[in-house]
Amino acid sequence: MDEASAEWSAGPTDIKDDLIRREAKKAFVWIGVTSLFALVVLLAQPIMVILGGIVFAALIDGGQRLISRLAPWLPRGIRIMIVVLGAFAFLIWLVIFAGGQIAAQAAALPAVIQTQLGRLALWAQNHGITVRDFNLQQIVSQVLGSVGQVTRALGGIFGGFTTAFLIFILSIYFVLEPHLYRRGFAWMLPEDSRDHWEGTALRMGKALRMLLFGRMVGMFVEGIATWALLAWWGVPMAALLGLLTGLLAFLPNIGAPISGLLMTLVGFSVSNETGLFCIAVYFVVQTVDGNIIIPMVAKRTADLAPALVLGAQLMFGLLFGILGLMLADPIVVMLKILLERQAERNSVGRDGLTVPPPA
Repeated sequence: MDEASAEWSAGPTDIKDDLIRREAKKAFVWIGVTSLFALVVLLAQPIMVILGGIVFAALIDGGQRLISRLAPWLPRGIRIMIVVLGAFAFLIWLVIFAGGQIAAQAAALPAVIQTQLGRLALWAQNHGITVRDFNLQQIVSQVLGSVGQVTRALGGIFGGFTTAFLIFILSIYFVLEPHLYRRGFAWMLPEDSRDHWEGTALRMGKALRMLLFGRMVGMFVEGIATWALLAWWGVPMAALLGLLTGLLAFLPNIGAPISGLLMTLVGFSVSNETGLFCIAVYFVVQTVDGNIIIPMVAKRTADLAPALVLGAQLMFGLLFGILGLMLADPIVVMLKILLERQAERNSVGRDGLTVPPPA
């Protein structure tokens, strides 16, 4: 054997048997998938921040597109600046003009909830339901803990200034140059998959804009209507309850029952009539939102099953806290579109069908 042949002789990792080689490749694929999953778990929080930046960028982009319909002559950068400054103006108004009143009401809300739950315990005992059977102490602790989390969230929705700041900065970068980041991600894909990815990204962006537009309209309508009706009746803490209802409207399936429960407990702390009025307000507001606003937006966005959304909220909320709870719905939308686009691509490859480009 000469020196050249010895240099290129079979090594310890060379496999000559075809069956063993195929099985080894399958094993390496599974090992790679497992390693990738472990890496995602370790980097879960940064990934959620990046996804938050993408979602918030879609919200800003939707706002500037709405302005472009009213003032198409304005440059895109100016429209984005108007949306961002409008959001800051709302936050400044909230802190300066409503901050003192809402902070005082938020401080008094847990005491009102605890008093009402105490009355509920007394009513249960009078009707033969013991506290041990009702497990009221645990319910009181959970409800008060939830109320405390909600009121504390008013000062930092994402659980901390640093996270919110990073999401905001990322969203500004994403919305200013979306083509740059789409091309950058497409560059890492195989060449024959880049056009497919471009269409998928565009469809994801449109679905996110419509989803978030519906959420913002729902938040505004529910918050203003709740505040106006409760203030008209003279319900205490009307401003705080309206604000909480508007903020919790961002969380479908979960936010509405929480806001309705808080509203009802505050109402019954005044009188039975006020409590019944709060229940009526809750059902009227939710009926308008569920039968007018949501169907109007759902026709132009991803069709998601309520059980799927609720399950995703429970899982993401447990894994990632309030940030995961807020981003569960947009993440499900993006995953659904990704799977739909892959199914369309498989259909093209199998049957030669032509899939229309995204609008």
